[in-house]
Amino acid sequence: MISLVGMPGGGKSTVGRHLARQLGWAFVDSDAEIEKRLGCSIREYFDREGERAFRDVEQQVLAELAASPPGPGLVLATGGGAVLREANRQLLKRAGPVVYLRCSPEELFRRLRNDTQRPLLQVADPLKRLRELYRERDPLYRDTAQFVIETGRPSIPTLVNMVLMQLELTGHLDHRRAGPAIDRRP
Repeated sequence: MISLVGMPGGGKSTVGRHLARQLGWAFVDSDAEIEKRLGCSIREYFDREGERAFRDVEQQVLAELAASPPGPGLVLATGGGAVLREANRQLLKRAGPVVYLRCSPEELFRRLRNDTQRPLLQVADPLKRLRELYRERDPLYRDTAQFVIETGRPSIPTLVNMVLMQLELTGHLDHRRAGPAIDRRP
């Protein structure tokens, strides 16, 4: 399993989908999986039940995905706050390589300024909130990930190739891409 972590709007789902297609692996967006399970949007559940209840469901879904990845391999795009819990950080590290798609708060704001679906950004000053989230989460993403890829403004194919190159150079992925050489750490 290859997990992608990073801030909301950092490109995890888009890059993950393309990466999985290139590898011939399954792709799962943990937020979409959570919404299927909940039967409502994350925003609705968040508003109704609160962040703690949401994080409980998120932790359970991540554990299930890590325990039984479908098919030959899995590319997992995690939610932006998945790293807030130590249990999730450890689980992702054990499941395989973790890639942090790093993006500045200012670039994230540019991408997300019209987004009304992300509960943590529905505030008076979303840029200020993104900066706060970044300060809080950047060290957690770095602690969890083996690789940091600066997303900035490269094209999606360029980002996918950067991820593949890192995984291949470090032996986490067979350079012929015929299959994973994923490191299963204890």
